[in-house]
Amino acid sequence: MKFMLIWRATDEAWANLGDVDFAKMMELTGRFNDEMIRAGVLLAAEGLDDPAQGVVVDFSAEPPIVTDGPYGEAKELFNGFYLINVASKEEAVEWAKRSPIKAAGFKTEIRRVPTIDEFPQDNEWIQKERAWREANGQL
Repeated sequence: MKFMLIWRATDEAWANLGDVDFAKMMELTGRFNDEMIRAGVLLAAEGLDDPAQGVVVDFSAEPPIVTDGPYGEAKELFNGFYLINVASKEEAVEWAKRSPIKAAGFKTEIRRVPTIDEFPQDNEWIQKERAWREANGQL
């Protein structure tokens, strides 16, 4: 089963991360990544740029409204993710508990990623996606 481990942090926690030695943080993260690679569970992992550098496309109007930066009311921002392939949600939780960033204000949300097989196979768009995935070695 695929699970996404989503890193979240409060603004305060993210600001406090600036006090951590960057080389040390990279070493801890690198070791964690290496553990997952050696265990054969890591499919993808990415961090995200500063939310102030992003834009928001809001669909509550027509045409959609585009504004700079994250929503102002956001208390926790999505800062990066791991995509892993493990046997169970419990195993995903165990990997999340080993996260190298362990401080107040940091959380990891765990969400299962459904497979294409869980969707109606007689749907033309699912059939097109399946054909694309097969052609690109994703199935």
